[in-house]
Amino acid sequence: MLAPGITMEQKHAVTEADAIRFLGPDVPPSLATRSMIWWMEFTCRDAVLPHLDQGQDTVGTQVNVSHVAATPLGHDVTYRAKVTAVDGRKLTFEVEARDGDELIGQGTHERFVIDVARFAAGLKKKFSSR
Repeated sequence: MLAPGITMEQKHAVTEADAIRFLGPDVPPSLATRSMIWWMEFTCRDAVLPHLDQGQDTVGTQVNVSHVAATPLGHDVTYRAKVTAVDGRKLTFEVEARDGDELIGQGTHERFVIDVARFAAGLKKKFSSR
């Protein structure tokens, strides 16, 4: 059953695919904001997935996150998600990312519970009309 208080914590090392390199040769690669948000979203999804019915999943609909500190390539980041509200199919989460004890990102994220088959049919219809 979906309810406020569901939590999840996951740890991931910053990889080449997660890093930015556009600041020049004197700046070491570090965690990109897009990658931090991606891992936050998946932590939220993974938190609620065991509480959903078969054939259901969630999709992200809103992100409000600050990225406040850099994390170098290879360092571990711990992502935390907590369900703070359930309003029908809309789920609201508090999210944060930490590099050791340092807070590197925090904010809120919303996801909607979907029926995967119905969602796929809608996408198929939309893309076949183009």
